[in-house]
Amino acid sequence: MLRKIRITVAVVLFAAITLLFLDISGALHHWFGWLAKIQFLPAVMALNAVVIIALLLLTILFGRVYCSTICPLGVFQDGISWLSARRKGKKARFTYSKEMKWLRYGIFVIFVIALIAGIHFIVSLLAPYSSYGRFVQNLFSPIYHWGNNLLAYFAERRDSYAFVTKEVWIRSLPTFIIAAATFVIVIVLAWRGGRTYCNDICPVGTTLSFFSRFAMFRPMIDSSKCTKCHSCEKHCKASCIEIQKDAQRIDYSRCVDCFDCLDNCKFGALKYKFAWGGSKAKADAGKAKAADETAQDQGRRAFLIGGATILGVSTLSQFAAQAQADSTGTKKLDGGFAEIVPKQAPPREVPITPFGSESIKAFYQHCTACQLCVSACPNDVLRPSRSLSHLMQPEMSYERGYCRPECTKCSEVCPAGAIIKITPQEKTQWKVGTASVNYDLCIVNKDTVSCGNCARHCPVGAIMMVRKDPENKESLRIPTVNEEKCIGCGACENLCPSRPISAITVNGYEVHHLS
Repeated sequence: MLRKIRITVAVVLFAAITLLFLDISGALHHWFGWLAKIQFLPAVMALNAVVIIALLLLTILFGRVYCSTICPLGVFQDGISWLSARRKGKKARFTYSKEMKWLRYGIFVIFVIALIAGIHFIVSLLAPYSSYGRFVQNLFSPIYHWGNNLLAYFAERRDSYAFVTKEVWIRSLPTFIIAAATFVIVIVLAWRGGRTYCNDICPVGTTLSFFSRFAMFRPMIDSSKCTKCHSCEKHCKASCIEIQKDAQRIDYSRCVDCFDCLDNCKFGALKYKFAWGGSKAKADAGKAKAADETAQDQGRRAFLIGGATILGVSTLSQFAAQAQADSTGTKKLDGGFAEIVPKQAPPREVPITPFGSESIKAFYQHCTACQLCVSACPNDVLRPSRSLSHLMQPEMSYERGYCRPECTKCSEVCPAGAIIKITPQEKTQWKVGTASVNYDLCIVNKDTVSCGNCARHCPVGAIMMVRKDPENKESLRIPTVNEEKCIGCGACENLCPSRPISAITVNGYEVHHLS
């Protein structure tokens, strides 16, 4: 019964958090947005003490149920392992394996050092929630959108517009490659070894393992009923159950409370029950008990050191300067069938981070590169950075759209506190950058024609058209930017007819401020 309950809850939560990344309408965040905020690393980065304490208490009470029920990457691995078990003769394929401490704690130390040093590429690469977010955004989302577009195609043929066509494009090739490589690695490990990734690589799993050793409720073996048939050991996807002639033990640091062992024990020797006090003696005997207690002491010390380091030290960040947009490769034509040259991202002195990020440093310190804001952006403004110092963390660029003043979607969905929630009214006063004009690229100078597109479409009236020759009333007009009014939304850059590089471009502010 416990296993069925866990699977039901896990499937529902997994489906809901996956839909957060796939949702085209943007309406699902109102219902399921909290699922992103209760993930462990985003809660740590947001300094959300309530969520952190709740997850740790949950682990102390019931073991690592977070890993088997709440974490989407953990549930994803269970699904792959289940598919692998459908093969003939592979259902009971696991055996006990010793904990690979050198790998497990080595990766944990690397993760902590990267977090302290501000090497967020490593942090986001190892974090389970961030990894799963990249899977969905880069691999699942295109398939989902193609399916939506196919439905839209047939619906339009019947004069129905129930589906909105969504353009599919690769926002960052490096991020796509990393997501695909991680996806393959996780599938191979889960297919062959069940929870190998969780118990040997995942830093969140290692963190929670320090607490799960002391769980109040946990699966326990009744030695008087155990016939040493090894059924529980063979069905344990975490490979943490060891059945010997003289003793039986469970490595609770690796147990994810999937309850597969309980369902597969035919003799009632395994029960999920209260483990503190005298009943612990029934779970471990002799040397096994002594070894477990030693591991508990080591785990306690490791957690105090590692946990204090993660939560207590502010991270450092470096600043990057350049990003380029991806092209779909499809030729676009104007009304006269002339080929429209696709826009390219201009070189920016300072990258642009979203409205609601207080500064570049603060944004990159908190961002987990989960790609949820990239998925939610309806204007195709956000895309993962190609800069090595901020690889996979989002930044703004305006080749495909501009950041509309009424849209605050990214600030609504960010679970890590990298983008604080703002209102449309606040956004019109939030300055993330300022525009500047390259008069050599402006078509007024290049082609000697009148334009003014940037001034007409500036939502805050920061651009004015002035005469090139103040003394000549017939002189063509060129744009000039009032930096006090400009908020950096990119409307001017996006709508500038100059190609491939716009004549007017936006550079970010290192520290954002209100006008």
